[in-house]
Amino acid sequence: MEPFDYKTLIQQLKQMAYAYYVLDDPIATDEEYDTLYHQIKSFEEQNPHLIDPSSPTQRVGDVPLESFEKNSHLQRMWSLDDVFNPQELKEWMDRILRNYPQASFVCSPKFDGASLNLCYEHGTLISATTRGDGQIGELVTQNARTIHSIPLSIPMQEKIEIRGEVIISKKHFESLNAQRAQNGESLFANPRNAAAGSLRQLDSKIVAKRKLNFIPWGFGYNTSSHTSFFALVNEIFGYGFFKPPFIKHCKSIEEIQECYQEILKNRDSYPVMLDGMVIVVDEIPIQNSLGFTIKSPRFACAYKFPAIEKSSTIHSITLQVGRTGVITPVAELEPVEIEGAMISRATLHNFSEIAKKDIRIGDKVIIIRSGDVIPKIIKPLTALRDGSQTPITPPTHCPICENELLIEEKFIKCQNLSCPARIQESLAHFVSKKALNIDGLGEKIIQQLYQEGLVQNLEDIYSLQKEDLLKLEGWKEKKAQNALDGIQATKGVELWRFINALGIEHIGEGASKKLQNAFGLEIFVKNKEDFLTLDGFGEEMAESLSEFSAVNAERIKRLLTIIQPTCKTQSIDNSHWLYGKSVVLTGTMSQDRESIKAHLESLGAKVSSSVSKKTDYVIYGENAGSKLEKARELGVECLSEGEWERSK
Repeated sequence: MEPFDYKTLIQQLKQMAYAYYVLDDPIATDEEYDTLYHQIKSFEEQNPHLIDPSSPTQRVGDVPLESFEKNSHLQRMWSLDDVFNPQELKEWMDRILRNYPQASFVCSPKFDGASLNLCYEHGTLISATTRGDGQIGELVTQNARTIHSIPLSIPMQEKIEIRGEVIISKKHFESLNAQRAQNGESLFANPRNAAAGSLRQLDSKIVAKRKLNFIPWGFGYNTSSHTSFFALVNEIFGYGFFKPPFIKHCKSIEEIQECYQEILKNRDSYPVMLDGMVIVVDEIPIQNSLGFTIKSPRFACAYKFPAIEKSSTIHSITLQVGRTGVITPVAELEPVEIEGAMISRATLHNFSEIAKKDIRIGDKVIIIRSGDVIPKIIKPLTALRDGSQTPITPPTHCPICENELLIEEKFIKCQNLSCPARIQESLAHFVSKKALNIDGLGEKIIQQLYQEGLVQNLEDIYSLQKEDLLKLEGWKEKKAQNALDGIQATKGVELWRFINALGIEHIGEGASKKLQNAFGLEIFVKNKEDFLTLDGFGEEMAESLSEFSAVNAERIKRLLTIIQPTCKTQSIDNSHWLYGKSVVLTGTMSQDRESIKAHLESLGAKVSSSVSKKTDYVIYGENAGSKLEKARELGVECLSEGEWERSK
């Protein structure tokens, strides 16, 4: 590959990345991007002296930092004064218009994230610094380079500081917290904390996985001849930065109020958290004349939205039993208004989180509406305790059916299939495609049968009569007969399907097949120690299965008598090159993925859902994304679906 070709391919890769990460409008498939990315990376490894610093391959540093260096801003980063209502806005504007009646304003959303100052020189990003105290912040350049909406180079050659907000979307925030909860890590209180915490990670490879975005809102030092703030920020957007979904030039307080109401009205539909609207004087000469107070500019302010963080008192705890049996503690609160809604209840997630935060009954607590929707308790105000507060004790028995609960490290669960809170979910799973696969009985039909009193437990499915079904709304002869035929077709089903249909916590399709092969019909009389002898079965799986079998022994016996599942030991080819190997499937396949998975398992492969250092092979179809990229980074052998078919 010649250097000229390298430069051309770099530009192609930049265009692909910009379309994907900034415009959210891809111009290439993930496979095309990955192929080009690795071609460029291979060339750079062989020709390190020719590496373009702005190459997308140079975004992530290899070595974690030990600490952050301090760095001074060329111009101070000021914080904005807040206004909270139309009267305060009018007073702020009057102070400006009194001396500068020709002044106009620029309005844009105020994103709730972490402020960052980017410095470019000769068109290249030379530093990225957090706000800090406004004069000196932490140098986080290595982390900023991982954010694809921060260009590594821009067309402006003069030195300039471009300032903006690092944010994380509501969707990615929830996903990040879900992953942290699964890993037993503390949760981020809100997207702002998640963005700030991510930006200050010492390992840039972790930052690269956090899906951060950077949205410019202004600038510091610059030598531009522009006299309009609106014109200059729009020029900056054209350098490859993400443009905010709303930015408008206004000439009156009425227009500003209209902008505020529009942003406030659409607040929930924005993919990121907003906490107000920024108003900036457009004329840069007027900005310079107005100057600064001791802590903030006189030419800009934040018109804040109504507060979404309030405090209240926990009066008691209610235990909710989810449809899968998980017990969720819910705090009953002193009612408090948040954004026009009276909030009297908030989730406490699980008892592990309660213990970690040391939340007690009687505590004064801070509440937010995560994603502007679900009320959540962030922390107790321990300094306000007076000794009357009492600890929240995890339950040992189900509050609905009073059966003993399965207690794990993070979750507490009712294992009783007869528990009214569990029944509908258990029924829906029992008839689903990956379980007994009963044609004619979907989730909505199961819900109807339950509400009509025809099906109250799993056994009732096998007692349904055609005349009972024909009395229901929407049921005709053919529909009723199809449902009954589907039910009868489950007689003699493979044992693994029956095991999977029971909906045992931690026991999915793969584990069910292992249990069938290991124990056959004796599975439900085996104990925890027996299950622990199986490859891949840990304490949680073994405990869950043992507890479930004990609690539901009579029901399982009745169902076995009715269904009479068959036990076909799966024949595995232990001579195949995939025997004992860990395989991950990703992307869109031309065949049914379940069929591919079943075939791989018949060859002795272990099909996993995530890529790790222990993965032996990745088989990918079209539009394969992050899993394929991670596999290649880890050096895992990757086969396209076509290559896999030819290698069978």
